[in-house]
Amino acid sequence: MEQEHNIEELTLEEVMGDRFGRYSKYIIQERALPDIRDGLKPVQRRILFAMNKDGNTFEKAFRKSAKSVGNIMGFFHPHGDSSIYEAMVRMSQDWKLREILIEMHGNNGSMDGDPPAAMRYTEARLSELSGEMLADIEKETVDMVWNFDDSEKEPTVLPARFPNLLVNGSTGISAGYATEIPPHNLGEVIDGTIYLIDHPDATLDQLMKYIPGPDFPTGGILQGTKELKQAYQTGRGKVILRSQTRIEDIKGNKQQIVINEIPYEVNKANLVRKIDEIRINKKIDGIAEVRDESDRTGLQIVVELKKEANAEGILNYLYKNTELQINYNFNMVAIDEMRPQQVGLKHILHSYIEHRKEVVLRRSQYDLKKAQNRQHIVDGLMKALSILDEVIQTIRQSKDKKDAKNNLIMMHQFTEPQAEAIVNLQLYRLTNTDITQLQKEAEELAIKIAQLQKIIHEQAELMRVIKQELKAVKKKYSNPRLTKIEAEIEEIKIETEVLIASEDVMVTVTKEGYVKRSSLRSYAASDFNELAMKESDCLLYCEQLNTLDHLLLFTNKGNVIYRPIHELPDLKWKEIGEHISQTITKLAMDETIIAAFSYKELTPEPTLVLISKYGMIKQVQFAELTPWRTYKSKASTVMNLKGEDELVNIYLTSEQDLQDVFLVTHQAYGLRFSLDQVPVSGPKAAGVKSMNLKDEDYIVNGLLVYSNGDTPVVLVSQRSAVKRMLAQELPSANRAGRGLMVFRELKNHPHRVVFMGEGQEQTYQMQNQKGEVYELHPTEFPIGGRTSNGSMMMNETDGGDVTSVEVIFPEPANE
Repeated sequence: MEQEHNIEELTLEEVMGDRFGRYSKYIIQERALPDIRDGLKPVQRRILFAMNKDGNTFEKAFRKSAKSVGNIMGFFHPHGDSSIYEAMVRMSQDWKLREILIEMHGNNGSMDGDPPAAMRYTEARLSELSGEMLADIEKETVDMVWNFDDSEKEPTVLPARFPNLLVNGSTGISAGYATEIPPHNLGEVIDGTIYLIDHPDATLDQLMKYIPGPDFPTGGILQGTKELKQAYQTGRGKVILRSQTRIEDIKGNKQQIVINEIPYEVNKANLVRKIDEIRINKKIDGIAEVRDESDRTGLQIVVELKKEANAEGILNYLYKNTELQINYNFNMVAIDEMRPQQVGLKHILHSYIEHRKEVVLRRSQYDLKKAQNRQHIVDGLMKALSILDEVIQTIRQSKDKKDAKNNLIMMHQFTEPQAEAIVNLQLYRLTNTDITQLQKEAEELAIKIAQLQKIIHEQAELMRVIKQELKAVKKKYSNPRLTKIEAEIEEIKIETEVLIASEDVMVTVTKEGYVKRSSLRSYAASDFNELAMKESDCLLYCEQLNTLDHLLLFTNKGNVIYRPIHELPDLKWKEIGEHISQTITKLAMDETIIAAFSYKELTPEPTLVLISKYGMIKQVQFAELTPWRTYKSKASTVMNLKGEDELVNIYLTSEQDLQDVFLVTHQAYGLRFSLDQVPVSGPKAAGVKSMNLKDEDYIVNGLLVYSNGDTPVVLVSQRSAVKRMLAQELPSANRAGRGLMVFRELKNHPHRVVFMGEGQEQTYQMQNQKGEVYELHPTEFPIGGRTSNGSMMMNETDGGDVTSVEVIFPEPANE
C-alpha cells in the first residue's frame, strides 16, 4: 500500500520536458561550451588541472598519454577515455590551436584528417604556456568544487594569465546552442586587453586597431573588415577565408598554382582529392596534375596546368568550387555567469579582465595572510633570540613540549604559533648569523605586506599588476601574425572559357524540337543524310559552332529558349538528339521551333524581326535576350501573342535601313513596306499591326527583302501552282495596308497561298493530300508577273490539295 502512495501519475510531455531540460542544462554548462574567463570546456580544464596536479609539466619528461587519461578519468571526468584522449590530442595540434596547451610525442593526427596513434603509444606533457593558465591555482585564486565522488577537489575555472578564449578560439555544439570562436594572435589580444584596462570606455574601432581580426594557425587570407566588425560587435558574422596561393612559371611554357596555406580546419587530403576530381571529371579544362608536396618543412599543394591554360581563371574556379576558399561563420557563444551568451569582442575582454581582477585579488589576499603569519613568527623568533637565556631556562624547566609552550606563552607573552616555532627551533639556529637573517626577512616581509595591501586596497595598483603580468606573457610567448587581413571581399568571376574546353562541334536543331551537338569526328565519319529524325520532322538548323558559343531557339508561340552550346547533349551524328521538353517545362503540345540563331557575344546592333500569323510585327534588340537565371528549365517571352496567333517567321538583321518587309496572305494579298516603319520594342511587347487582313485571312509568311534591287520569291498555292516573282514588283506601301493580289483571282476554285519562300538557290519539298512528294527548285521557274498564276506541278484532281512545303536544309559547305 505504501508503494502505491509513492507512485506519481505524470504525462509523457512533462517527463520528457523535465528530463530533456536537465540534460540540456548539463551539456550546455558542463560539456560543449567554453567558459568566457579561461576559454576552456570542462574536459579541457580537467585535463590541464589533472596533468598539473600529477607534475606532468613542461620542464619534466614526457609521460604516457594513457596514464594521464586514466588519472583524468579516475578522478575528474567519469566519461569515456576516447572523449578525454580526443580532447587532449586536439590541444596538442598546432593546426587547430594557435598556441598549443599540450606537447605530444608520437603521431597526434594530421591536417589530412588522419587519426592519432592510440594513447598507449603517445606521450604527453603540459606546454610551457599551459603553466600560465594554471599559475597561482594553489593560492585559492579560483573556486574549487568536489569531484563526482567527493574524493578530490577540482577548479570551476583556471586562473588564466592570458585571454585563452580569444587566443585559441573554440568550437562546439550543444542543445540549442553552438559556438564558433576563431583563434587570435596572443600579442595582439594582450595589447587589446591592456588598452581596454587603460580605457574602459574604448570603442570597438579602437580595440580593432590592436586586434584587427582572427589569426588562424594555418595562416591564409581573411577578407572583409566590415563583416569582421559586425562579428566583433554582435558575436555573429561571416567572413571569407582563402588559401595563400601563387602562380609560378615552369618549364615547357607552362604554369603551376602553388598553395602554401589553406583555410582553418579544412581537411587537406579531401581538398587535394576534390581538385583532382575536377581534373578527372573535366569540369574545367587545363589542369594537368595535382600533387600534395607537403613534408616536415611545411604544407605545399601543387596544381600543374596544361600549356596555355588560364591560370587566374582556374584559380578562381577552384576558389569558388572547392575549400580553397571558405566562408568562416563567427558564432561567439560562451558561458558567462553560468549562462550561455552570444558575446562580442569587448564583452569577452571585459569578462576576462574582471576574472583576472578577482584572481589577482584572491592571490594577494592569500599571499598577505601567509606573509602576515610569517611576520608574526619572525617577530616571535627575534624576540626569543633577544632573551635567549631566559627562553632556554624556561624550556629546560618544563616537563614536555606542551608544557614548554604553555610556559613560554605565560612567562614571556608569546602567542601559540610563536611558541610552537620556538620549541621547534633547531640548535644551529641559535647562532649570531641567524638574528641578522631574521631581521632581513622581517624587512622583506614588511615591504611585501605593504605591496600586497596596496594591491588589495587600490584599484590602480591591482590593474598595474594585471597589466605587468600580461606584458610578461606577451614578451615570452608572442609571435608574428600568420593570417593576412584584406579589407574587401573579392568577388569571384569565372569566365566561361575556363569552365569549358573549347571544341568545334556540329549543332543541329529540328522543327519539332530535337537538339544536339556532335563532334566533328562523328560528323565526318557519317553521311549528312544519316542524321536521325522522325519521319514527320525536318532539319531547321545545322551549323559548325564552338562549345563556347550560345544558341537561341525561337518557337511559334513567341517563346525563346537559351542554350550554351556546351550544355547541349553530346551525341553521335546518327542519334536523334534530346527533345527540348525534357528540360524546358510548360511548352505547348503543338509548339515547334521556327528559328535558331547562334552568337559568341550579344552586340547592340542587330535586331530580331518577328512576324505573326494574324498580322502583328515587331523588332526586338538582340542584345536584350541576355540569359535569364532559370534558362535551364523555363523559356522566356520574345513576343506577346494574342489568342490563337503564332509566329510565322523571324529574321535577325543588322541592315534595318536597307530592308523592306514583304508579306503574303493565304487569300493571295501581298504587301511591301519599309522596315523603318516597325518600331523596336521590348521582348514582352505585342508589336504593331503589319497588315489589314480580311476575315478568315492570315499571313502565310513574311520575308525581309532589299528596298532596292531584285529579290525573287517563290509562291505555292493549294492547287500546286508554283510561281516565281520579284518582291519589288509590289510598290512600297505603308504598314497595315490591305496590299495587292499576287495571284490572279479566279471565280471558280481560286488559288490560295499555302507557302512563300525565298526564290534563290534553295530546295523545297512539296507534298499533297495523297502523300505524293515533289522536289521543288525555284530557279527552274521563270520570273512571272504579279497577276500570273504560275505552273501546275501536280495533278490536283488525283492528288488533292498541297498539304505542306518544307525547306530541304542544305549540307553545310566544308570549311
